[in-house]
Amino acid sequence: MLRLHDYWRSSASYRVRLALALKGIAYEIVPVNLVAGEQRGAANLAINPQGLVPTLEIDGVALTQSLAIIDYLDRVYPDPPLLPADPIERARQQAMALIIAADIHPIDNPRVLNRLAEQFGADQAGRSAWYAHWITTGFDALESMAAPAPYLGGAAPGLADICLVPQIYNARRFDVPLDAYPRLVAADAAACAHPAFQAAHPDAIRGAA
Repeated sequence: MLRLHDYWRSSASYRVRLALALKGIAYEIVPVNLVAGEQRGAANLAINPQGLVPTLEIDGVALTQSLAIIDYLDRVYPDPPLLPADPIERARQQAMALIIAADIHPIDNPRVLNRLAEQFGADQAGRSAWYAHWITTGFDALESMAAPAPYLGGAAPGLADICLVPQIYNARRFDVPLDAYPRLVAADAAACAHPAFQAAHPDAIRGAA
């Protein structure tokens, strides 16, 4: 049994849950409460030296970083594929995923928002403005890159959708307006109607914990 060290509202953990659900892979959740600081405890640091989530344990091996974990899963469990076979389309979908996973999420992470307050004295309004700025900057680009329908990457949900859905979830949590992004909102709606996306949703995970 695979073991996923996970926090229910972690965007990176959410991505891995989506990949596992899309591929129908059974796994056990090991909760790590980020609010309580459990990620910095000895148990989590022993398997994730960064003190983060997610970590996926497979036969005694600990894998970290959501996109690296998803790449492993896609290679070992190739059906359904999360990236197209065509090299151009594969690169295109990876680029969309990385706009979120590399350019939006890391600088909107709670660690960064907390640092803005501690080091630079940013108040809540300032942190919220920072958060919204980086989401809209990334979403402006993604809206122009999105496939016509139904998913962000095309006809089937893939890596780009795995990254998009948690970021849309975050945008709504923080009241970031989405009116300028009809394609992204439509792709999110299509994905969230999929049973795998419903099974991996934070509310479903929190309710099962």
